[in-house]
Amino acid sequence: MRQTKRVLVVDDSAFMRRLITEIIESMPEFLVVGTCCDGADAIQKVQTLRPDIVTLDIEMPGMDGLTALSRIMSEMPRPVVMLSAAGSDTGNSLTIRALELGAVEFVRKPSGPVSVDLAVVRSELLRALTAASIVRVAQTPTSGVEPVADIPAPRRVFTPSPASAAVVIAASTGGPKALTDLMSHLPDSLDAAILVVQHMPADFLGPFARRLAQLGPFPVAVARDGQRVMSRNVYVAPGNLHMTVVREASGVVVRTEAGPSICGARPSADPLFTSAAKAFGGNLVGVVLTGMGRDGSEGLRAVRLAGGGAVVQDRASSIIYGMPRSALAFAGADRVVAPRLVGPAMVELLQSRRAVA
Repeated sequence: MRQTKRVLVVDDSAFMRRLITEIIESMPEFLVVGTCCDGADAIQKVQTLRPDIVTLDIEMPGMDGLTALSRIMSEMPRPVVMLSAAGSDTGNSLTIRALELGAVEFVRKPSGPVSVDLAVVRSELLRALTAASIVRVAQTPTSGVEPVADIPAPRRVFTPSPASAAVVIAASTGGPKALTDLMSHLPDSLDAAILVVQHMPADFLGPFARRLAQLGPFPVAVARDGQRVMSRNVYVAPGNLHMTVVREASGVVVRTEAGPSICGARPSADPLFTSAAKAFGGNLVGVVLTGMGRDGSEGLRAVRLAGGGAVVQDRASSIIYGMPRSALAFAGADRVVAPRLVGPAMVELLQSRRAVA
């Protein structure tokens, strides 16, 4: 029998603490061992109760959720699921920052006691807690948990040109942290477009794209249907739509559509990878990062069959090794590395293919 996971619930609202507790305790796999009203209380109870998982409200008076998360990950690392209020762009940006700092997942809080979305919240919380129960969590040095300042990094100005090469990236649980590490170490010598599928609700993708743009050398935006794919630009798949690319007379363009879920996800990485293999041939690198499931495995195989390169995140740095493990078994890889080494690997693999061509 699977061992029951012990959960600490942190929220400044007494009503919300009671409601979240009731939802969690309706799941036999989890047991609430305590509740807290703020970040300072959470730090103390993590030390004394030693919960397996923490659910942590982001916006609280006193010590807020981000500060508490930084302390937990540096001093007493364990899986943390963030609880986010819906509708606020500021709140969405804070949620993205929490994922960057090492939170496993996030769930929107229910809006009230008779909320019609309680069943959805329960399902999402079960999904997040299940993911949290199997993650690999490593201690983060105190010097490494502070967010990068919200000041755009100096960058070279590139003349836009239609992309003749591309990188396609798949990420799910743990992906925001992996992608921020990747973008922070991305060489500006990469002469290719980057197209990203990150499993995430639609209204979080705008803040996520803006965050990636602050960290890397290239512009980042949520992709639009019909948009031309330009070199040294990053395109994030829109929420709840599959993103593919197709070569037309004017160059390669983005296509989006609301087809059925693939591998339990929409957007799915497999359609993007497969279409990019047709559009770019060997001038392509596929990257599969941390996440549950197998999205990206078939697509990475299509990339390799077209002559492209393949990079898979290594086990040690993956919060959840499901997608990388599946991709490695199904498609193989040219490089198996941590996210900060993915950028140099992209450059090397594309340059080697151009040299052969």
